[in-house]
Amino acid sequence: MASIEARGLRKTFGPTVALDGLDVNVEEGRVVGLIGPNGAGKTTAINAILGLIPYQGELTVLGRDPWTQREHLMRDVAFIADVAVLPRWIRVADLLEYVAGVHPRFDRARADAFLAKTSIKTRSRVRELSKGMVTQLHLAVVMAIDARLLVLDEPTLGLDLLVRKQFYDSLLNDYFDRARTIVVATHQVEEIQDVLTDLMFIDRGRIVLQLTMEEVEARYLEVMVRPDAIGDARSLGPIHERQVFGRSILLFDRADRDQLAALGDVRTPRVADLFVAVIGGNAGTQGTSR
Repeated sequence: MASIEARGLRKTFGPTVALDGLDVNVEEGRVVGLIGPNGAGKTTAINAILGLIPYQGELTVLGRDPWTQREHLMRDVAFIADVAVLPRWIRVADLLEYVAGVHPRFDRARADAFLAKTSIKTRSRVRELSKGMVTQLHLAVVMAIDARLLVLDEPTLGLDLLVRKQFYDSLLNDYFDRARTIVVATHQVEEIQDVLTDLMFIDRGRIVLQLTMEEVEARYLEVMVRPDAIGDARSLGPIHERQVFGRSILLFDRADRDQLAALGDVRTPRVADLFVAVIGGNAGTQGTSR
């Protein structure tokens, strides 16, 4: 079953095209990275998925039209934005009590159990918490909601490395299961490399790559080329080349692994390097996709 399906999804703001005919299929029980540079259309796509803006084209989320059926959809969807929207004056205990009173699928005991793993005190006000603690509080609230779809928009922006790692560890270990789908929109690709099942690159309002992580590993290879083999390597048509410590690293799409191994050390590229190769080579035309 598809959690999110879009066909020809388009959104404009005056003369600016924010989404330019997106075709997307996100299956249930996946962790999807929606990755793109600033201004690529990530937040606009999320706003459409959440039913916050009208759009052109076809879009269903959990089998519903998010614009006309948003009230029912939000019972099954949770969202964490890049900027915490929790009221700064409220105490943590009062926040949990409020959410328990307004959301039928909020489990207060589960939220308390998650907060017990942090240094957050329920008597504290939100304004007294660090940015990382506010993010943890937000995650505790969201994880206590029995939602089928969780959407994250730059959820760890501005947080230090330790808090970011704790955030994603908690998300996978305490929340994710095969009945839930998670969509993470970010341009900080390194931190989510190891948690994803699927990868989408968005640029200029269009999806330029959509693959599972298994397909990425099977399809893309990079090789640190021996100096004497650089000419042979370039003749094979790499999609990107970069220099690291004076060595050339070439990235290939659908190349023969044995042939590349004769030229140097072969490995699967990191998502960040693949992103640079694909987005950097995207000159406004439809890029590589499934």
